[in-house]
Amino acid sequence: MIYKFKSKACGDLVMLGEHGDRLLRLLGREPAARGIFEAAAIPAVLATLEAAVAAETQAGPAGQDEAEAEAADAPVVTLRQRLWPMVEMLRQSHAAGHPVVWGV
Repeated sequence: MIYKFKSKACGDLVMLGEHGDRLLRLLGREPAARGIFEAAAIPAVLATLEAAVAAETQAGPAGQDEAEAEAADAPVVTLRQRLWPMVEMLRQSHAAGHPVVWGV
C-alpha cells in the first residue's frame, strides 16, 4: 500500500507502505488505509515523532549500522530523514489549523 497524506496547508506527501506503517506504529496507531491527524492533536503527534527520532539518534539507526551500509553499498536512511517531510507537513498544517488526512 502507498500512503498519500494530504493537508490544505501544503502539498501532498506520498510515502511507501512500509514507511507509512512504521510512522503510524510509532504513533501508537494500527496501519490503516484511511485516517486523520486532527489539527488539535498535531502537537502531541510531533512530540512523539521527535522523541522517536531522539531515541534513534542515541541508539543509532535500527537494523543497520554505517559499516554494514558501506559494505552493502547502501546509504543509511535515518528515521530523522525519513520523517522530515511528515514533520514539516504537520508543522505547516498545525500553523494553518488544518488536519492531515490520508486515504480520502
